Amino acid sequence: MFTTHRTQRSRRAAVGLASAAAAFALALTGCSPAADEAPTSNSASQGHEAAVTATDTWVKATAADAKPGEAMSGVFGVIENHGDEDLTITGLTSDVAGVTELHEVVDGKMRKIEGDVTVPAGGSLLLEPGANHIMLMDITEPLAPGDDVTVTLTFSDGTTLDIVALVKDTSGANESYDDIDHGDMDMSGDTGSTDHG
Repeated sequence: MFTTHRTQRSRRAAVGLASAAAAFALALTGCSPAADEAPTSNSASQGHEAAVTATDTWVKATAADAKPGEAMSGVFGVIENHGDEDLTITGLTSDVAGVTELHEVVDGKMRKIEGDVTVPAGGSLLLEPGANHIMLMDITEPLAPGDDVTVTLTFSDGTTLDIVALVKDTSGANESYDDIDHGDMDMSGDTGSTDHG
């Protein structure tokens, strides 16, 4: 049988070590977020533990002299559904636009997508120039390269996805919104279209 004896010196060392460990733990706790603070993510859906994410998101820059309410732009990227259920997009809003919609390009003509847009379970929705994209209309201020734009998608199950997209100055978008008057775009839900050629 082993007998342990503590000397006065080892007790002081043990107390010193315990105090140092407690101070270290307290310091670490002070550097971490509060327990009730949920980590935020700009690309993960709220309430779905990252079931829906957005990647490679960007926005086409507007003209520097664009007047508030007159400029338009498109948001591009990939929306991925990592969950087991299809998710239908039921709403879109943006911090820089009065109107935010899902658009498609058919036969060279852009138009609002009519009906449901679903991100399939285990699949993705590609948003790209000349095809499906998020349309920002009635933009409140010029979008300069390097700016960030937030678009919030709402899904049929009530969850949301905040997309933060970088504004880029690119000719690769191949979509010109400069010559479009909102009055020419059919916002009523009819199948009319606006030519971006």
